[in-house]
Amino acid sequence: MKKVLIYFTEFPAAPGGGEFLPLTLIAELLKSCEVTLALNWRSDVPRAAAMLNIPLDTARLRIEYVKPAWKFLQKLDAVLPFYRTWQLRKLAKQADLCISAANMFDFGKPAHHFVFLLRQFGDNAFCDHLAGRPAPRGLPGLRRKCRTLLAEKILRPLLGMRSTRTILKDRKEHIYPASHYAANVMREFYGDFNSTVFYPPTWLECAASAAPPERDPLQVVALGQIFPEKRLPDIIAMVGRAREISGLNLKLSLGGSLPDTPCAAELRTMAATCGWLSLPGPRYGKDKELFLRSAAFAAHAERDEAFGIAVTEYLKCGLIPVVPDEGGTAEIVDNPALTYHTIEEGARILARLAADAEFREKQREHCRERARRFTRESYLRHQHELLTVMLGGAESGRNA
Repeated sequence: MKKVLIYFTEFPAAPGGGEFLPLTLIAELLKSCEVTLALNWRSDVPRAAAMLNIPLDTARLRIEYVKPAWKFLQKLDAVLPFYRTWQLRKLAKQADLCISAANMFDFGKPAHHFVFLLRQFGDNAFCDHLAGRPAPRGLPGLRRKCRTLLAEKILRPLLGMRSTRTILKDRKEHIYPASHYAANVMREFYGDFNSTVFYPPTWLECAASAAPPERDPLQVVALGQIFPEKRLPDIIAMVGRAREISGLNLKLSLGGSLPDTPCAAELRTMAATCGWLSLPGPRYGKDKELFLRSAAFAAHAERDEAFGIAVTEYLKCGLIPVVPDEGGTAEIVDNPALTYHTIEEGARILARLAADAEFREKQREHCRERARRFTRESYLRHQHELLTVMLGGAESGRNA
């Protein structure tokens, strides 16, 4: 029985879309392999699997934690992940196959790396490229160059660590960007690398036998974790402007856990003074399906997302999503008529969808067709094919 090591960060109390991939990989690998899950932080894995409706035999899963326990070491490891690298390399020695579900990480041997979040590469220059902002100049720029030189040319080699850039240049490593957009933006900055685009799983499926709730033809929804990167105030502004353009009573419901953060506090303040905006809280399982199937449209605003699982859920629940014209979400929708560059453009699309029945039905039919690409059955077939190739390669490497 082959031994597989999978690395991920953690499973928070309110999981989002990124937690689907490691759990679905583990669920299939446990059928034929011994699996060790390496996490940064202690997490309730069975609870996360249950919340995301993924059948997982956690009794057979070995879990290890690779972040240091001491606070001062945690701070150092956050800057230069030497401790995690050592721990993962130690675990990798016993593994036939190593997988990172959290971007590129150094196992000390060739591995498979799934792109998790583009903005968390730990490479400041790439983050500037992703955001389309110039690198800092003057003293701040000089400080960054000195820190990069110290980390890349001295500390990492001294500690036996490889950076994101070094791993990407190694043709023995295999990288799985979550979309063609992610692959292209990485290649623009880093150059060519050994890659295969692999769309993450969307586990939500609407029950065909269940009578769907009646859709509110003027309801817009957005679903996900409440982070500044989601640009939720932009969605609110877009719907507000669409109301002005159309003269219709469009409403917006933002579903997601509301933590004690400035971002969530801003949304609460806006909802308290805006009668057409509601914050129903987190939605999982059947509640999520009912929440999505009761609306007509969805809005998305994050622009540099590697993929965008929520948008695939919108499609599968019969919604018409309006998304930015860049990032992985535009690739999911695959329709210029539903993508926008400015808030004004997005508002005009929403207003037309609400007011123009012919346009609306044409877009709804396109969305039904796109939804077929992201079914659970389709994903599991692609995952099985990929893991078969991975495990076959692990066998070849062991016998070489």
